[in-house]
Amino acid sequence: MKKILVVDDDHILRRLLKHYLEKQGYAVIDATSGQEGLIIYNQDQPDLVVSDVSMADMDGLEFCRQLRAVPSGQLVPFIFLSAKDDLEDKIKGHAMGADDYITKPFDMKELLIKIQALLERSQRIQSEIVRLLQNSGKNSFNLNQNQSKNASEEPEDLPLTPAEARVFWELIQGLSNKEIGEHLYISPRTVQTHLGNILNKLGLENRAQLIKFAYQYGYDKVEYHGITYKQCKS
Repeated sequence: MKKILVVDDDHILRRLLKHYLEKQGYAVIDATSGQEGLIIYNQDQPDLVVSDVSMADMDGLEFCRQLRAVPSGQLVPFIFLSAKDDLEDKIKGHAMGADDYITKPFDMKELLIKIQALLERSQRIQSEIVRLLQNSGKNSFNLNQNQSKNASEEPEDLPLTPAEARVFWELIQGLSNKEIGEHLYISPRTVQTHLGNILNKLGLENRAQLIKFAYQYGYDKVEYHGITYKQCKS
């Protein structure tokens, strides 16, 4: 089940969106401001964000800007909802990093179609990244000291704990935090903590770099702590 974060200070609209999207089969978490939205996002990363533009404390534009400034928020699909329908306002929204901009009032079916399209596009992008990296292995990947390593060489041991190794394998398949949590019986927040530890240990910035690193160096076939990454799913 895909998870959607709805950020809007309009209590009635927020409830309507939550009710409608849950009826369509989505899990919905909500926030009343951009500031609260950032906190919730960091605790339990959603698959897509729907946000109002005009809000107190932190408006939608600043929320989107800060979300796009962190590695985990760079590719998450983002839709703006706004009563402002001027071209300049729409340009600002897209320039800040939004994937779509819907003016109020709007038809729920229109929002649903846009959500479905963005989620499908996001899944295609992740699948294509994994496919290309699995079929690649020719390009070198510098890690910390800018050292090149042939993809056919036996990769060195990584400083991962058994729990991190299991999360590592799930991550390089392009799975979301929620999907990984369901596979490993841990919370999405725990997955995010392991991801942060893995990226810090390897000197990487985001999931895309992690996937590239793993497949170019053949870490999907390496044995750690008595198990291979492919066995981590069993």
